[in-house]
Amino acid sequence: MDNVATGLLWYIAFLFSTTLHEASHAFAAMKLGDRTAYEGGQVTLNPFPHMRREPIGTVVVPLVSYFVGGWMIGWASVPYNLQWAQQFPKRSATMSLAGPAANLFLVILSGLVIRVGMAMGFFDAPDSITFMHVVASTTDGAVSTVATFLDVFFSLNLLLCIFNLLPIPPLDGSGMIPFFLNDGLSRKYLMFIRNPAFSIMGILVAWRVFDVIYSPLHLACVNLLYTAVAYYE
Repeated sequence: MDNVATGLLWYIAFLFSTTLHEASHAFAAMKLGDRTAYEGGQVTLNPFPHMRREPIGTVVVPLVSYFVGGWMIGWASVPYNLQWAQQFPKRSATMSLAGPAANLFLVILSGLVIRVGMAMGFFDAPDSITFMHVVASTTDGAVSTVATFLDVFFSLNLLLCIFNLLPIPPLDGSGMIPFFLNDGLSRKYLMFIRNPAFSIMGILVAWRVFDVIYSPLHLACVNLLYTAVAYYE
């Protein structure tokens, strides 16, 4: 039952974080002139439109990965107009940035909640940290449950932010490359990365790169959170 309860906290954190990520893409696109995702009903924090679009990535894979591996992976997506992206590559790059920016906001928000909880005596810095343990509860019960949720919420959103910022197709980081190119090169680049083969190879490469960079960045962020404590690998 404890495993199921923790899994529920994981799923709430995953679903909200993924929904905000995709809704931020959709909202940015709408504001910048592409109403494709808006007309699809995805400028919303209601998770169900996102779940209907990607039921495998938002329901099946997260639950299976948790009960098999002890943590959740998954995905979601929003549609966009490729012609709009090619016509306005800098706007398209801004849309790509919106999703990771939303996850970074949630990392900062969860860090602030932890710091406020520490000031109120509910939380403390843990003796040691892992992906699943970045804050210690000073009491049992509801406070302990909130601490467990913050463990997941902080680390999961940091993961989503860093992973999606990798400049490898099909991740959001690859969509930000037009910031650094002129419009002509940006159009050629956006067509080039549309090849489905790049998406498959890109995910494989991204996971290898992510394995190397995530742990040091997670450690650095936790050390920023607890200025009076120093954690080491």
